[in-house]
Amino acid sequence: MRHFPIFLDLRGRRVVLAGGGEAALAKLRLILKSEARVTVFATDPAPEIVAWDAERRLRLVKRTFGPGDALCASLAYAASEDEAEDARVATLARADGALINIVDNLEGSAFITPAIVDRDPVTIAIGTEGAAPVLARRIKADLEAQLPASLGLLARIGQGFRTAANALPMGRKRRDFWSDFYFKKGPEALAKEGKQGVELALGDLLIDHLHCEETPGRVDLVGAGPGDPDLLTLKARKLLDQADVVIYDRLVSPEILELARREATMVNVGKKGFGPSTKQDDIAAAMIAHASQGAHVVRLKSGDPGVYGRLDEEIDALDAAGIDWSIVPGITAANAASAQIGQSLTKRGRNGAMRFLTGHDVKGFAEQDWRSLAKPGQVAAIYMGAKGARFLQGRLMMHGIAPDTPVTAVENASRTDARIIASTIATLPMDLDDAAPDGPVILMLGLAPRAAAGVDLRRAVAGQVPTLQEEFA
Repeated sequence: MRHFPIFLDLRGRRVVLAGGGEAALAKLRLILKSEARVTVFATDPAPEIVAWDAERRLRLVKRTFGPGDALCASLAYAASEDEAEDARVATLARADGALINIVDNLEGSAFITPAIVDRDPVTIAIGTEGAAPVLARRIKADLEAQLPASLGLLARIGQGFRTAANALPMGRKRRDFWSDFYFKKGPEALAKEGKQGVELALGDLLIDHLHCEETPGRVDLVGAGPGDPDLLTLKARKLLDQADVVIYDRLVSPEILELARREATMVNVGKKGFGPSTKQDDIAAAMIAHASQGAHVVRLKSGDPGVYGRLDEEIDALDAAGIDWSIVPGITAANAASAQIGQSLTKRGRNGAMRFLTGHDVKGFAEQDWRSLAKPGQVAAIYMGAKGARFLQGRLMMHGIAPDTPVTAVENASRTDARIIASTIATLPMDLDDAAPDGPVILMLGLAPRAAAGVDLRRAVAGQVPTLQEEFA
């Protein structure tokens, strides 16, 4: 993030602008929404600027921008649409101590003006670092269509009630009150009785929340999916937005963690196969401790919580402590990996069943029914199997599996840095050593990438054919 988004208080502050044409008008239409004291320097100003000066919405100075004109100004805009003149204005404004924006010149600007959705006092700023203004405008249009015009009125009424609402304790109780107001009681009262009805409803709502019983803490055991935030369920997104505490695994992607409330307490309980781990008892203790204090806890697990997520142990601990819980399923890595390689998990004439296996358990490398797995046409998703690839190879070959049986390793399935490592039972350990995957890997026994047929294996392992999209291109 190059440009850090902030909201600057411009009440009574100076903002200066040099220019009088279309570029200047575009900026002024935004600036005049603020409470700034605006001064425009232009030798040939547009009629709108002259009219705004007559209405005393801004001060017009009919000359070119000069030294000292940006003194005590918070912001300065160079909008003359002449490159040399804008550079001159920028130099003078910087010397006067003002932050400068040169229209259509990202590199020369100290700040940029975002696209804005205005529901005063609710303001949404949309920026693309200057890379895609068309995209910013599209997002703005979509948001404009979704947000009712009455949103600003509700926010202003709520703003005036904040002192009274402070009678509620900080945290979830106060958040529940405001959520009830903005998303239920407020819109209902406004539609039926107008502004006066909203103000009356606020008082009644506060009394209800002051006298309602404290909500007990709870734990939601939520599947975060394989890593792509677009594959997170709507219910999981909602719970992340509501949670007081998020207790998350190492494999949960940063993009998904970004969806949690900013004020939420984030607790990393990462585990790494054959590496540093948080003890399961400590994870259970953390869930119980936070929920016992009345917190809404989201226990966020990579993939689906019921697939190699030690879900039952955590539920048993919560039951023993008398903590309420629920399960929110997620997309497991096997689904994401099969989609990544363009294959189905079951196929008529190939396999009518498939297996979910783990490469290692609490005792080390996991033993399986190797004899049945070695039969032709078998399909299995092997979780946590990369480090035990040589062990898996030895067991399967001992039980007669064909050496050319395909095995596809998918690293970071569904994520932007996903990688497909096409291999066979005969070469799997060597291919994984060559590829040296660093992210989570799932092995798809019996499945080859649809797009990799005929592709040189070493190119795939080297990452030159990492995705289906590239292969199809």
